[in-house]
Amino acid sequence: MLKRLICLALLACCSAAHADNVSRWVEGTHYFRLEPAQPTSTAGKVEVLEVFSYACPACNLFEPTLNQLKAALPPQARMAYLPAGFNPPEDWPVFQRAFLAAQTLNVAEQSHDAMYDAIWGSGSLATFDKTTGHPLPQDKQPTIADVANFYTRYGVKKQDFLATANSFAVDSLIRRSDAQMLADQVASTPTLIVNGKYRLTPNSAGGYAQTIELVRYLVERELAGAK
Repeated sequence: MLKRLICLALLACCSAAHADNVSRWVEGTHYFRLEPAQPTSTAGKVEVLEVFSYACPACNLFEPTLNQLKAALPPQARMAYLPAGFNPPEDWPVFQRAFLAAQTLNVAEQSHDAMYDAIWGSGSLATFDKTTGHPLPQDKQPTIADVANFYTRYGVKKQDFLATANSFAVDSLIRRSDAQMLADQVASTPTLIVNGKYRLTPNSAGGYAQTIELVRYLVERELAGAK
């Protein structure tokens, strides 16, 4: 009898916690449903997709939180990345092409954090003037050749990186990325897309910590088979 009462109490607590989450996160306020749902690239996993740019200052600030979120995801979920290029004055198209080339060459994951540091930390690939806080003039911003030098530290020859970055295959990936952002109705970065169904930002979630909680809630909802 005592065991049965304990089980009932635990079930009540779990139900209360679930109900609290459901009431806390409001569709249309904290997150937005994508209609129709979009395909994902992580078969058999719940995909958490970050739409980002290395040259985006907000993405740089969010990156430590994103790493925490990645570590907090269950084994049945996987983080993926979609580079944005819709802000040419801040050199986003160059870094969009660079990420897709690095991904093609299988060095994107290991170089991800270091690229943020090169732009916003050491400044070897800086796109902003630290003294004024404004974007550098176009002729002072990094080129794809400058970025190719960065990737040589990961065992990629400069000429190989440039050949890949300027290839038809990467041009096609850029067009596909741009089309996916339109389908996902992405208006700013960073934006997170959960399993091709839900879109949110740190602002809509209410902050960085809340972003982790909301994404985990949506992931768990997908794993539970909620429609």
